[in-house]
Amino acid sequence: MSTTTYTLNAPIQAHGEQLTELTLRRPTIQEVRNIKMLPYVVGENDMPVAEVEVAAKYIAVCAGIPPGSVNQLDLSDLNRLVWMVIGFFLSSATKAPDSEAPST
Repeated sequence: MSTTTYTLNAPIQAHGEQLTELTLRRPTIQEVRNIKMLPYVVGENDMPVAEVEVAAKYIAVCAGIPPGSVNQLDLSDLNRLVWMVIGFFLSSATKAPDSEAPST
């Protein structure tokens, strides 16, 4: 499972501890179905536009922190983490195998 570690600009409290970094993992299909929304919509120019409230839910789930801890994030950290979550949806978890068979 794909994970990304991000060093926070400002620490937050979660589970009674001070955190200086968060490790985000790709959400599972079941988690996406539970949240029932993607963390972005497609804008007029076919580019993703962040849905911050939805992305905040993914941050809590994928970083394993309480939703209240997401509210403690510095704005710059929130922005970066939102786009990290969106990135999970815009890239494949695994690379497709080469279509060419090996030469013999």
